[in-house]
Amino acid sequence: MKTVESKYLGGLRTSSVHFKSQNTYQTDAPLDNNGKGETFSPTDTLATALGTCMMTVMAIAGEKEGLDMSGMHLATQKVMAADPRRVSALKVDFYWDGCSLNEEQRAWIKDIGLNCPVALSLHPNLRQEITFHF
Repeated sequence: MKTVESKYLGGLRTSSVHFKSQNTYQTDAPLDNNGKGETFSPTDTLATALGTCMMTVMAIAGEKEGLDMSGMHLATQKVMAADPRRVSALKVDFYWDGCSLNEEQRAWIKDIGLNCPVALSLHPNLRQEITFHF
């Protein structure tokens, strides 16, 4: 079964539909690559995917253990390279306001985040620089 259908709308913009939910989103080419930059670029969605995947698997594991996972948030910086144009690094600053985990639990939850499906799917040449702030 298909997961997503995407269409080119013209003007360097695409629209995608998630089959199961029918939710949609659009992408634009970024300003530094002939686009309008009015919404996420395809490479922005890659940056978003890493951070949201980390938080999702961490929350799944934590909630199974009865942990309150609220307060997690992060900021991701995408670093582009040229020749070939590609994402060369994703720098993630992960924060958890009010985290009550001890050091052993923090190491456990970090490991889960660092090994999320998106992180494990990215090419090894794409640097993942993850900093945890508890």
